Amino acid sequence: MQWRGRRSSRNIERRGRGGGRAVGGIGGIGAVIVLLLGWYFGIDTSALVGGTGSPSTQTADRSAIDGEDPEMEQFVAAVLGLTEDVWAQTFQQQVGEPYSPPTLVLFDGVTQSACGTANAATGPFYCPSEDRIFLDTQFFRTLSDRLGAGGDFAQAYVIAHEVAHHIQNELGILGQVNRMRAQASPADGNALSVRTELQADCYSGIWARGAEEAFGVLEPGDIEEAMNAAAAIGDDRLQGAAARPDSFTHGTSAQRQRWFARGFDSGNMTDCDTFSATQL
Repeated sequence: MQWRGRRSSRNIERRGRGGGRAVGGIGGIGAVIVLLLGWYFGIDTSALVGGTGSPSTQTADRSAIDGEDPEMEQFVAAVLGLTEDVWAQTFQQQVGEPYSPPTLVLFDGVTQSACGTANAATGPFYCPSEDRIFLDTQFFRTLSDRLGAGGDFAQAYVIAHEVAHHIQNELGILGQVNRMRAQASPADGNALSVRTELQADCYSGIWARGAEEAFGVLEPGDIEEAMNAAAAIGDDRLQGAAARPDSFTHGTSAQRQRWFARGFDSGNMTDCDTFSATQL
């Protein structure tokens, strides 16, 4: 991925040793649902969302952010900037409204959010009540070393997927899903979560297409890296032999790949309506 030299987003909040440092923060919309992405463990961690209060700058003693991994910070800021540029254009053309980007909290170890504690166990997630994405850069190492999904575009896909949840929040989709889940059985609630996650994968594909068309950032093998990452974090892959379809919250590897590809091939947000799809 040709990310060097790209515009860096200023909507980054860095939380390292000695506290956090906010840059260009954006206010929250106030939605009440959060779909935590239990990427590594393949489970629905939304039950953990009960924390209250404002985000804290508490972190672990170690930090890969404050000067120890400046290239990673630059990469995240460049990818987030690309999501801002692509979605600003896409919203104007397809939604007819301005796009308000989220803030990304980059940390290493543990920090607090309005949606609860953010750490390695939760994986990357979007907290809609404060319009923030929480990303522990350790997850990129987990993605590559333990899940076998290396490459910078695999990492970009992770960021794009979390931004896609912000897109859903902006469009009111997360609020609708929350109301439906409140009245659904556990199995039906999980099924709604799957459709929400697959739509985010589809929006991620739209972003990848837009980034290539507008800025020519893709290199040979990039889409394969994203597809490999989508497969690596499918519920069936993560749960292995113990996989139970009624417990899936993110979709199978094949489904995640299929919806990412659909978004990339189409570029049209209306083609990402997983909630009306008869077959995922």
